[in-house]
Amino acid sequence: MSIEDDVRAPAHVLVVGASASGLTTAEALRRKGYEGRITVLGDEPHAPYDRPPLSKQVLSGAWEPDRAALRTQDLLDGLDAEFVLGDPAVSLDTANRTVRTGSGRELTADAVVIATGVRPRTLPGQAGLSGVHVLRTLDDSLALREELLGAARLVVVGEGVLGSEIAATARTLGLDVTLTGPLAAPMALQVGPLVSGALGELHTERGVRLRLGTGVEGFTSAAGRVTGVRLSTGEELPADVVVVAIGAVPATDWLVDSGLELDNGVVCDSRCRAEEGVYAVGDVARWHHEHLGRLIRLENRTNVTEQAAAVAAGILGDERPYTPVPYFWTDQFDAKLQVHGFLPADAEVDVVEGELAARRFVVRYRSEGLVTGVLGWNMPKQTRLRRQEVVDALAVAL
Repeated sequence: MSIEDDVRAPAHVLVVGASASGLTTAEALRRKGYEGRITVLGDEPHAPYDRPPLSKQVLSGAWEPDRAALRTQDLLDGLDAEFVLGDPAVSLDTANRTVRTGSGRELTADAVVIATGVRPRTLPGQAGLSGVHVLRTLDDSLALREELLGAARLVVVGEGVLGSEIAATARTLGLDVTLTGPLAAPMALQVGPLVSGALGELHTERGVRLRLGTGVEGFTSAAGRVTGVRLSTGEELPADVVVVAIGAVPATDWLVDSGLELDNGVVCDSRCRAEEGVYAVGDVARWHHEHLGRLIRLENRTNVTEQAAAVAAGILGDERPYTPVPYFWTDQFDAKLQVHGFLPADAEVDVVEGELAARRFVVRYRSEGLVTGVLGWNMPKQTRLRRQEVVDALAVAL
């Protein structure tokens, strides 16, 4: 039976969010043979673009902004989807599957996909202070780059993936860079002490000043412009520009009166379904992972593609539990780190390929005797092969 003959196939799918997760959901629907109406609503004026290059290639100037575009205009036209851009969603009537936008539009569909992603966390006193940036959008990246080109000193608040990438990029631009945050080393929360210690050594060797293991109390300023960052120790870090990269929160403010369950994202079942006819995909989705037996939410580019395919299949009646092995990567200086699976803070970690000192290695993470994740540093092929150990362990955990 073809999709168009299947009574479960909706006549109109509304995707709220025009970034990678929204675009790939629309593409997955078409790829699976869906011929109905698709509307993609986005709050930014730009056509869909990729976010990982924003902290690296776009920020450094290695790429022109249009190179971050996810698809050419011809490919977007070929989707036969209506793109409504520059108009944010402000509410959802779940029962009627109607989304109201900032301009007053009302868009009603048979199925709604929530793909609104996340928004950056900020610090008290940050709003309205010139020279303090976040980095989430293309416009954020371009504004930060413009300021960095005329600056000498940058302080990055936040030692996670994004903060570490920004620090590395800015250092390659020749700035005096200080990285600060509450944890002991770059990406300590994401990769654990062994690898984060190696990252810290790399950043230090390349000239990044690490002022870690301390909190931030606020900013110093003069005439409405930031002049530095004040730490909980009382120390002040002078800066011409500051980037706050302390994580992100799901963009669900517009859903507070929708009746959907909101708890660190849009809470979904194992099919990424929040309510009948309403789904969530990408950074905003928190769904039940059947292999793990708990709710999880992932903020990485690979999950976007895989989850979009699962949501599209569910909309078209082919519902299956979404049980991915997570994958993310980061590029900092000449180090490419690739991670498959989960890296618990209390995991046992051992080097299974290469040598730590050579900065070319694979480490394995084990918890309660099971392999939960693998991380490779400049060993992509070997890391991919080791991924199977994570897949096999998840099968045992069922």
